[in-house]
Amino acid sequence: VSADMSETRWDRLLLNATLATFAGDAPYGLIERGAIALHHGRIAWIGRMEALPDAPDMLASAVESLDGALVTPGLIDCHTHLVFGGDRANEFDLRLNGASYEEIARAGGGIVSSVNATRAASEEQLFAQSLQRARALLADGVTTLEIKSGYGLDLESERRMLRVARRLGRELGISVRTSFLGLHALPPEYSDRRADYVALVCDEMLPALAAEGLVDAVDAFCEGIGFTREETRRLFERAKQLGLPVKLHAEQLSDLDGAALVAEYAGLSADHLEHLGESGIRAMAGAGTVAVLLPGAFYALRETRLPPVALLREHRVPIAVATDCNPGTSPLLSLRLAAGMACTLFRLTPEEALRGVTVNAARSLGLSDRGTLAAGQRADLVVWNAGRPAELCYWIGGSLARKVYVAGELVSRRKPSRRSPSAS
Repeated sequence: VSADMSETRWDRLLLNATLATFAGDAPYGLIERGAIALHHGRIAWIGRMEALPDAPDMLASAVESLDGALVTPGLIDCHTHLVFGGDRANEFDLRLNGASYEEIARAGGGIVSSVNATRAASEEQLFAQSLQRARALLADGVTTLEIKSGYGLDLESERRMLRVARRLGRELGISVRTSFLGLHALPPEYSDRRADYVALVCDEMLPALAAEGLVDAVDAFCEGIGFTREETRRLFERAKQLGLPVKLHAEQLSDLDGAALVAEYAGLSADHLEHLGESGIRAMAGAGTVAVLLPGAFYALRETRLPPVALLREHRVPIAVATDCNPGTSPLLSLRLAAGMACTLFRLTPEEALRGVTVNAARSLGLSDRGTLAAGQRADLVVWNAGRPAELCYWIGGSLARKVYVAGELVSRRKPSRRSPSAS
């Protein structure tokens, strides 16, 4: 299959690859002994080697044989809280000594402790800390990354987080999508002025940050220790007025019918979902809202209630998987490991999990130009030290990504700038 090509030669042609395209009807969209051509940041041609229209050296400026190596679309981490100050290793200790997530949060820990550390950090400090985490995800094959605000909870701190998120994308040469998460927790200074804080988020913070081009989507934490459906609805109404898509942390600890609410607004995704009921699933199916599963948080919190995967399948709700990288409940820096955990903990098949970090993750961000290997798509792809797709979920940890391309450019071996710390 080819895309329209105005030049006579492609930029790069990769030969003898095992292509997991996630397009077409075959399992994984698999093409054995495949070839893929990259040109001007797009996939110019993809198919079986014997179908190439001419000799490889005549077709492309650079030709490389992969000796059967697996190639997939670039991975897409569609739910992270990657930008934050400090860490919460102490809470990890507390939980293992018997404290619950709710008890820690109500005692002033949880999200509010990260708020204090994030507010205290300069923009340069936030960038330096976050860059290490982003580099780890990139090294594991992530080419598109969603990053939420929500640890600032005042206008200037939220702005600083979102600016850092944008800067990470420029520094690493990857795509970063931002989500404004002002309704993440109630900041201490508004502990007895809840309505005033919700008004601040909806009427001042969101419009200001959107006007500055810092917001791609709007998120909230609809939960007993977070915000109510009515408060969330007010935020969604303002997002709608501003022309911004919505998503939601929903049904993680209880069923507040948040999934149905986000579906009502044609939301991109509902995320977590361990307590999701069938009515919420029906609403998501009708709206095309993606279910984003976060096995890292399930694992770190030692949860036991599984998300309703069988019902999501039955109603054909697209399932995505993400790291939920955050300091308190999912300090996870490998999307490939998240996919493996989704198989082991949530009983997804390897194909479901890998679709969850490619094509369905793209859909959860409202992106249609990536997530599959097909002519005309962005040339975001990963060459793996693996021969079969299931290996990406089978190996627990370790480094499997050999090369990472973003828009046709090799980025996995890019050296850090002299001002920036390298990944640990």
